[in-house]
Amino acid sequence: MPHIIAEPCIKTKDTSCVDACPVDCIHPTKDEADFETSDQLFIDPDTCIDCGLCVDECPVQAIFQDEDLPEEWSKFVQINIDYYNK
Repeated sequence: MPHIIAEPCIKTKDTSCVDACPVDCIHPTKDEADFETSDQLFIDPDTCIDCGLCVDECPVQAIFQDEDLPEEWSKFVQINIDYYNK
């Protein structure tokens, strides 16, 4: 999994990262039906090209490379995967 969106995104859902992503792998976007009901944004592990452009754009520093994800947020790896497997 290249990048993971973790706890700081919850209830923030700033979409600066969505705009920065060159491959449209961060969802839900403001135009998608589940944007309002989702607590956070998610990165599609199958689409992400590991460019890292989203990391610098996140105002709450919620995006991490998998090896840099703080241990206390390790559950967000599965949360991101589950979003795309529903």
